[in-house]
Amino acid sequence: MKVLDELLADATAGDPITGIKWTRKTVRGLSRALKRRKIKVGRTTVGRVLRERDYALRSNRKRRSKQRDPRRDRQMRYIQRRRRAFQKAGFPAISVDTKKKELVGNFRNPGRTWRRKPVEVLATDFPSDAEGKAIPYGVYDTARNEGYVVVGSLHETAEFAVRAIRTWWRVKGCHEYAGQSRLLIEADDGGANDSRDGLWKFALQAMADEFQLTITVTHYPPGASKWNPIEHRLFGPISVNWAGQPLESYETILKFLRTTKTEGGLRCRARLDTRHYETGRKLTSEEKAQINLKPHRVFPHWNYILEPRNAVHKK
Repeated sequence: MKVLDELLADATAGDPITGIKWTRKTVRGLSRALKRRKIKVGRTTVGRVLRERDYALRSNRKRRSKQRDPRRDRQMRYIQRRRRAFQKAGFPAISVDTKKKELVGNFRNPGRTWRRKPVEVLATDFPSDAEGKAIPYGVYDTARNEGYVVVGSLHETAEFAVRAIRTWWRVKGCHEYAGQSRLLIEADDGGANDSRDGLWKFALQAMADEFQLTITVTHYPPGASKWNPIEHRLFGPISVNWAGQPLESYETILKFLRTTKTEGGLRCRARLDTRHYETGRKLTSEEKAQINLKPHRVFPHWNYILEPRNAVHKK
């Protein structure tokens, strides 16, 4: 049901490994919301439809001790408003993140497949036995339901992350959003896209300058990464697609990424990036001065804009 999917769009989180999704909305509340839209359906039917869409009823688990950031809900609502505003205006809005790193080789991959005989893999997963390491950095177009994954082979750095985003824009984005000069990036607040990492902002500034893009960045608060759309809309289907399959080579990984599809229309493209990215790099004072950053009034450490320094004003 399209209307139900719309109601769940901004209230869904998911496990990128198992593909299981969950929502903070109740079946009773969803039933009432549907009735307000002239669709009379009971909560039992709503629950059945949710299960068909890979949602599960989950209980709480006592695992965390740190108190939840009181700013979390406000930031989540702010991200949703930004996304909707960009999509309504026809501007690209993407969700980005790094999927779990994988050892490349004949190693056990969780999951099961229908076979006459089980696949024999190495009894141990020592990194020394691997061909290498795969670092899948994904870009998910929230409006077009399309994924683009760049697989790195050495280090997960801010430069690698932004190069992946830049590659998506050069190959896909600039064609599908021809003439648009604004881009929204939704990202976690850690790893390669840490809001405190000056190199992340410096690399985005270079991309803004190169393509004359005004880049808006919104970060998910700590503990909220599973609500990032890419986690369950792209990474979940990828994990399901290669479940139980040894990732024996980089070409095997790219094959599984490129063949990831869903009944909802998801398609994914992928490429390998073998460049060496320097780790531990620090920005110089001159490089810091080149970042043309404009913080938002709402949580400026999580929300900011990078404008091209050499902006060309069109009449």
